[in-house]
Amino acid sequence: MSVQHHLSTRQLDAFLALAEQRNFTRAAAQCHLSQPAFSALIRALEDDLGLRLFDRSTRHVDLTGEGQNFLESARRIRGEITAALAAVRDAATLQRGRVAVALLPSLAAGWLPGVLAAYRSSYPGIEIDIADVLSEPCIERVASGKADFALAAIRADTPELQAEPFCSDDFHLVCPADHPLARRKKAIAPADLAAYPFIHLARTSSVRQYLEAAFHPQAMHTLMEVEQLATVMGMVRAGLGVSVVPALTLFHFDQPGLVTRPLALPGLLRQIYLVRRRDRSLSVAAQALYTLVMARRPGQG
Repeated sequence: MSVQHHLSTRQLDAFLALAEQRNFTRAAAQCHLSQPAFSALIRALEDDLGLRLFDRSTRHVDLTGEGQNFLESARRIRGEITAALAAVRDAATLQRGRVAVALLPSLAAGWLPGVLAAYRSSYPGIEIDIADVLSEPCIERVASGKADFALAAIRADTPELQAEPFCSDDFHLVCPADHPLARRKKAIAPADLAAYPFIHLARTSSVRQYLEAAFHPQAMHTLMEVEQLATVMGMVRAGLGVSVVPALTLFHFDQPGLVTRPLALPGLLRQIYLVRRRDRSLSVAAQALYTLVMARRPGQG
C-alpha cells in the first residue's frame, strides 16, 4: 500500500513519544494532546505507511518488528528536521550564515577591513568569503553565484545583473619627494608625465584602462608594467619612475620619501559599481553586509 501523503512532524513526534513511553496516556501528555487526538495521529501514520507499528494490549504497547525498523529512521528524520529549522532560525537572526563578496584589491585592502570589523562585531557567527580580484573576475563571481555581490569598475547592467553606482575615485600622481613634479605648482598635464619613466599597472587593471583613455593620444614613457600596487610603490620609492593611481589606493603610498598630488585630467574619474543578480534576493547575512557597505561608502565621511 503506498503512502498517501508526506509524513508530518506531528506524526513523527507522536510515534517517537509512544515508542519511548510505551503508554498512550503518557505519550499523549508528552505531545500536549488529548488521548483520542493522539490515537488518531498514530492510526493515521499506520494507515499512511500501510504497516502496524505498535502491538496494543490492555496492559502495554510494544513496537512491532516494522515499528522497530522505522524507529531509527524516524529519529534520524526528526533530528534532521530539528537541525534544519535551527539553521533557518539562526540564519534569520544572523546567528549563523555565510556571505561572499568580490571586490577590487584596492577596496579590499584599504576600505573593506574597517567595514568588516564592524560587521563581525555585530554578527560574529557569519562566515565571510572575500575575493580580492580585478573587475572581470568580480563580475564572473556574481554571475556564477559564487559571490552575493561585487564592487567593480564595470557597469555590468545585463538581463541577469544589475549595477548601481557605489563611489567614484579620482587619480593622483605619486613620485619621490625630490622629483621635479613634486615641486611643480601648475596643474600637471599628460605631456608633463610623458617626460619621465612611468610605472604602469598591467593592462588588465581598470586603473590602466582609465589612464590610457585619459592620456590618449599622448604616448607615455613606460619603464615597466607590474601587477601589484605594492610593487608600484616600491619602484617609485626607489626613484625608478612615477605613476598615477586612484585615491582609494593612496594608503599604499603613505611612505617616507614619497609624495602624492591630485591630478585633474578630463575623463580621469573611476566609477565603482555595486553589482548583484537581478533574479536572486540577498540572504539575510548578505543583506546586512550590503546595508553596512552602502552606509560606509568611501567618501561618505
